[in-house]
Amino acid sequence: MKEAQYYQKEKGNGVKCLLCPQGCRIASGEKGKCLVRQNQGGVLYALSYGKVAAVQMDPIEKKPLYHFYPGRQILSLGAIGCNLSCQFCQNYHLVEGKVAMDSLSPQQAVRLAREDNSVGIAYTYNEPLIWFEYVLDTAKIAREEGLKNVLVTNGLINPRPLKELLPFIDAMNIDLKSIRDEFYQRLCGGFREPVLKNIERSNKACHIELTNLLITDTNDSTEELRELIDYIASLDRDIPLHFSRYSPHYKLNKPSTPVDKLMEAYELAKEKLSYVYLGNLWSAEGSNTYCPKCKALLIQREGYSTRIVGLKGRRCQECGGEVKIVN
Repeated sequence: MKEAQYYQKEKGNGVKCLLCPQGCRIASGEKGKCLVRQNQGGVLYALSYGKVAAVQMDPIEKKPLYHFYPGRQILSLGAIGCNLSCQFCQNYHLVEGKVAMDSLSPQQAVRLAREDNSVGIAYTYNEPLIWFEYVLDTAKIAREEGLKNVLVTNGLINPRPLKELLPFIDAMNIDLKSIRDEFYQRLCGGFREPVLKNIERSNKACHIELTNLLITDTNDSTEELRELIDYIASLDRDIPLHFSRYSPHYKLNKPSTPVDKLMEAYELAKEKLSYVYLGNLWSAEGSNTYCPKCKALLIQREGYSTRIVGLKGRRCQECGGEVKIVN
């Protein structure tokens, strides 16, 4: 355990957590919504510091990041807990803490990444922002060792801790669950507006890609798709957007997303965005990267197998156009 950052003491040994917009008020002996920040006698502790529940090497495309060191492997670390309670959570066993934890110090994590020839470290699987102290300490050491730091996150954090963390983050995939606040409140137990603000802040600081899980008859109407696409286009039309196919999971039992709906989303987004992809669905068109200017094939993907075919550095070999990619 380590004393948490970003909290304030209150009367009667109570504390208020200031890490994320949930703003949990926590009595002594109790935990916050995330389950990994506990008040012990008026001191807030980060219970999961130096502990991991999942450690493995992944293709970076699995995060998903399609425009950040394509074809490379990245050491991926996860712990337990989350500051949302999504009814469709795909990693609820981690979120609910129903798994064993092993010790892994920041120094050990960096050493493991270097030994495995990883491009860096991805903080993923559960919500890494509630693992704040560990991620920050590890990311600082990783940066000193020339490794990249990646967050796969729901984006729900307060501005001050995000500002402290961002200088050490090289890339993020942010899960924009819906463009509508009602969805966040009803199905996720959270808030949309802080996520949108953090997408905007992060886009100015590092490489970002966005993922939107399309849930049947829930957040997949044509009207809502247009709202989502228009928001991203107004921010930066070159942000890669991944539409991901939903299947019944955890507490939500809607039918799997129809392929026709995914294709509709893909076609609508291509009208306004440079890079659009489809996840949890095999589709060459929805997996490959094409030049936004001349439409030449730049990166060919089949599953997590990646082949660079039309890039020269960060430019299209056909037309010379610049491509938003980090390699």
